Amino acid sequence: MTEQHTDMPTKYDPRDTETKWYPYWTEQSYFEAEGTGDKEPFTIVIPPPNVTGRLHLGHAWDTTLQDILSRLKRMQGYDTLWLPGMDHAGIATQAKVEGRLKEEGMDRYELGREGFLEKSWEWKEEYADFIRQQWAKLGLSLDYSRERFTLDEGLSTAVREVFVSLYNKGLIYRGQYIINWDPDTRTALSDIEVDYKDVQGHFYHMKYPLKNGNGHIEVATTRPETMLGDTAVAVHPEDERYNHLIGQTVVLPIIGREIEIIADDYVDMEFGSGAVKITPAHDPNDFEMGNRHNLERVLVMDESGTMNENAGRYQGLDRFDCRARLVNDLQKDGVLFQIEDHEHSVGHSERSGAVVEPYLSTQWFVKMKPLAEQAVELQNQEEKVHFVPDRFEKTYLHWLDNIRDWCISRQLWWGHRIPAWYHKETGEMHVGHTAPSNPEEWEQDEDVLDTWFSSALWPFSTMGWPDREDPDFQHFYPTNVLVTGYDIIFFWVSRMIFQGLEFTGQRPFKDVLIHGLVRDAEGRKMSKSLGNGVDPMDVIDQYGADALRFFLATGTTPGNDLRFHWEKIEANWNFANKIWNASRFALMNMGDLTYDDMDLNGDKTMADRWILTRLEETIRDVTRLMDNYEFGEVGRLLYNFIWDDVCDWYIEMAKLPLYGDDEAARHTTRSVLAHVLEQTMRLLHPIMPFITEEIWQHLPHKGSSITVAAWPKADEAWMDSESVDDVELLQHVIRSVRNTRAEMNVAPGKEIDLQMKPQTSVVQDRLERGRAYLERFCNAGELTIDPDMEAPEKSVSHVLSGAELYMPLAGLIDLEEEISRLEKEKEKLNNEVERVQKKLANEGFTRKAPENVVAGEREKEKDYLEKREKVTARIQELKA
Repeated sequence: MTEQHTDMPTKYDPRDTETKWYPYWTEQSYFEAEGTGDKEPFTIVIPPPNVTGRLHLGHAWDTTLQDILSRLKRMQGYDTLWLPGMDHAGIATQAKVEGRLKEEGMDRYELGREGFLEKSWEWKEEYADFIRQQWAKLGLSLDYSRERFTLDEGLSTAVREVFVSLYNKGLIYRGQYIINWDPDTRTALSDIEVDYKDVQGHFYHMKYPLKNGNGHIEVATTRPETMLGDTAVAVHPEDERYNHLIGQTVVLPIIGREIEIIADDYVDMEFGSGAVKITPAHDPNDFEMGNRHNLERVLVMDESGTMNENAGRYQGLDRFDCRARLVNDLQKDGVLFQIEDHEHSVGHSERSGAVVEPYLSTQWFVKMKPLAEQAVELQNQEEKVHFVPDRFEKTYLHWLDNIRDWCISRQLWWGHRIPAWYHKETGEMHVGHTAPSNPEEWEQDEDVLDTWFSSALWPFSTMGWPDREDPDFQHFYPTNVLVTGYDIIFFWVSRMIFQGLEFTGQRPFKDVLIHGLVRDAEGRKMSKSLGNGVDPMDVIDQYGADALRFFLATGTTPGNDLRFHWEKIEANWNFANKIWNASRFALMNMGDLTYDDMDLNGDKTMADRWILTRLEETIRDVTRLMDNYEFGEVGRLLYNFIWDDVCDWYIEMAKLPLYGDDEAARHTTRSVLAHVLEQTMRLLHPIMPFITEEIWQHLPHKGSSITVAAWPKADEAWMDSESVDDVELLQHVIRSVRNTRAEMNVAPGKEIDLQMKPQTSVVQDRLERGRAYLERFCNAGELTIDPDMEAPEKSVSHVLSGAELYMPLAGLIDLEEEISRLEKEKEKLNNEVERVQKKLANEGFTRKAPENVVAGEREKEKDYLEKREKVTARIQELKA
């Protein structure tokens, strides 16, 4: 047994509490998994944050849910591994490092590749430590002894193994395709790195003249600068307007190139003129059409978005400058005959903000269809990946049905360099784990792999794979659950499943727990441009990590978005303060009670038996809900149990024996109170780890830390349904009396007489057993419990379950004064009802006023009518 602390501070200060315990936990290695022995493993790998700076609220939410599960399973006796790590974040990190170099008057080309990588590793070390500090501030129970980084030696070995294996199987290839291109950072982008924004642009309508001089064909585009690379005009084969033109040629304005009119089913006859310009080098759909018709691919700009030699007289212009000048020239030539305003969605680079250019480029790709087929087949088996909520499985499968090949190469220096070498003279390509034997004759591919390529291996590469004999891989893989947002199901979750099946033959995780996005109070996505972002570290500085964690864990249901409200954070701080004050009161009344002194087998009061029953019910329900990932319901149950049952009812009821003269009863109640609080702290610990550790250490307890204390188990021996019925009846009576006091302005300190008429002997026995509680909490001067009593005149009555409650008015209030007060209140309500009804009868108001304003007036009318009805009833009752 560990000695308890008894010097609990008078005021709860989360800063003092939260800075104290995290170093203790890590120094004692409580978060480190064993990796051996007979314990059943439980594994979570953290979705690795980008090593580029601050964690946002989404990270805080994601990791809080993982920490809840990790702490729960650790307490339940599992060999729990929550593996931390970070992602090298190729594009983002390189942009940050280049920005710092620019501030220092340097650029990466000046440093050279090796020098630049040295700077990048320095950045990584600096910001990795910053992220660890944020993890600590959140209280995350991570096993730092197993921390990984996507560019560390072990993961680099895994990346090369996967690349070479997929290449040898024909699933990785190199070729020319249209990709998302960032002209500012000059690299390809993955789909997730493209933000689509609605932009006010234009449709440019042009006439392409037929070569034979017999008219023209109309086309339209939002990107007129790409027309310089047109190699065809396409129409639908069934479009009767253009059947006679198929196979003829038009002359491309400005450039003068002759291009053919082709027929293709892809063309939408109903859209625009029904004819579309085809630019295979600058549009993904045109690229596919170009392949079907063997069209030439003419690239008209370079990697910086500058027009190249194929752009004719526009060579050297930025793409948008080219657009402006070209539009002017086309108008002068009579080619451009209409400019139509058009709002459309335009891709922007998430990293640089540049408008993304669909761009023909030689890149490396993964053939996704064969890998996707394995993933689809898995979902038909018993050992499938379970999505929580399960509706996201349909989303996942739908995406698999429409999957496209994955561009995995990036034009960067920071990342996993592609393990391909080209012979300097012959151009022969070598793909392997290492360079060819005569490396001076070969040049390695300059590109690196997409960051998602390495993170797709995260569940098993972090466990020592490709060494299948690694103890961690043997013991902890596959993992149990992945926690992530719905926005990266396609980009990350799916790819982990593909690679896990391909290289380990197993699903990488049993469950995928999906959460939504954190939005502001108005439901808007948090962003720098809106200025509505909230730094979780600022929230912690103000209210503490426990208040933030409780909000994040319980604020919504799985799969749904979460709206951030400062008011809710403050309410959770109040909850923590309530727990603190209740625990401090309990400790002040426990005397020198130790863990070994505790005895729950003595004669217990009704309240003792009731709270033990409610505790067992709460343990059972919280455990079940935790296992089902229903953290919102867990929070609701714990909040109600702690605030209502423990603090507002049991502690107040416990004061009777605690302040009484019966030492045996006092000892039993102290033991029950200590047991209930200690077990409750364990239940709450996964969500609010700091305050629960602090309180637990002050309570009589066994063990060195709540983090490694056993999770409570429901014990039927403490269940007493009769005590629940007893206390529920007493609560009903007490609430009725308190409500009546409030309604009639009777001070809580004033004694009142109560008369109870039970309808059965069972109810009578309950009331008699609870007499002491009723007398205290109702402040009853005289309490009569008599099944044969007559209803007294001039009294307030309440019909309860199995009994009638009467409160004689004589001596309670001045009847004439109360009637006068109520009649004045009724007159005010009459005026309000008349005013609002007159307003609603005015058609001019109901027709012209905003809908929410009219609805507000209707709500007022309803409220005034209900209040008037109650006041009228009370007046009649008093006059009777």
